[in-house]
Amino acid sequence: MNAKPRILIARAISPEVVERLSQHFEVQSNQDDVAWSQPELIAQLQGKDGVLTTGSQTINAELLAACPQLKIVANMAVGYNNFDVPAMTAAGVQGTNAPDVLTETTADFGFALLMATARRITESEHYLRAGKWNAWRYDLFAGTEVHGSTLGIIGMGRIGQGIARRAAYGFGMRVIYHNRSRLSPELEAECKAGYVGKQELLKTADHVMLVLPYTPENHHSIGAAEIALMKPTATLINIARGGIVDDGALAKALRERRIAAAGLDVFEGEPAVHPDLLTVDNVVLTPHIASATLGTRLAMADLAASNLLAFFEGRAVLTPVNQPLPRAA
Repeated sequence: MNAKPRILIARAISPEVVERLSQHFEVQSNQDDVAWSQPELIAQLQGKDGVLTTGSQTINAELLAACPQLKIVANMAVGYNNFDVPAMTAAGVQGTNAPDVLTETTADFGFALLMATARRITESEHYLRAGKWNAWRYDLFAGTEVHGSTLGIIGMGRIGQGIARRAAYGFGMRVIYHNRSRLSPELEAECKAGYVGKQELLKTADHVMLVLPYTPENHHSIGAAEIALMKPTATLINIARGGIVDDGALAKALRERRIAAAGLDVFEGEPAVHPDLLTVDNVVLTPHIASATLGTRLAMADLAASNLLAFFEGRAVLTPVNQPLPRAA
């Protein structure tokens, strides 16, 4: 009788998904949620045929060379900038991600972060908790309008489209967007969104929402020069990936009130946060939780598990990110 494939679950996930995988594989699960270093991850992967990652484990050429038995890496995230995809493809290792299942939840959160930022919710709560509220004033934490304003979305994939629908249909906002490729006329009409250049978007929008994937080309694509194009009354929301925004330049612009406020769910080098961001009041900071509902996180883990099952049963994986040649045993 053939031995079961051996897989590693690199971070804690929903126990029911661990149980599901245990019915088909020999599973080693990091339910203690230890954040392994790269050498520690390599050590844990010895003899493993597959691994379920959460987006914070780097899969690169060095790791692949050190883990010759590894055949598939199933990412429990829609983004996969933790993958060196060319190295995985060259090594014959399948990569998968978890799109679609988190679209609506992440769009909800993006809009929540926009609302909290525009209406200065975090800033005003800190003020109240500190016992500073002793009288009403007409301008006490007066924020910026959301309904009827202009929302500029950079990155118009499924999540961006979900945010556009919420903005246009729910809040009567004018929606403009910039994307690597323009949407079809039908999708633009459905989202009530108009395509513009990046500079025009930055100059025009009352609220700028970032929902684009991280790539080396997108590194610091919102820096000092881009922020300088924005209105002094505008807000910037990043639910995309850390590294897209130059966090240091943003902190400086916030301190100097060159834009009104920012809302950030992702950070360059996270879980570390640029120290200057912690010293300004006009920023809402959340710890990469845009997809964090119990149902969505379960669905993400379940999709990663389904990809592992499909691969080892000889079926096509559901959400591939590459098409590698079979890796030698």
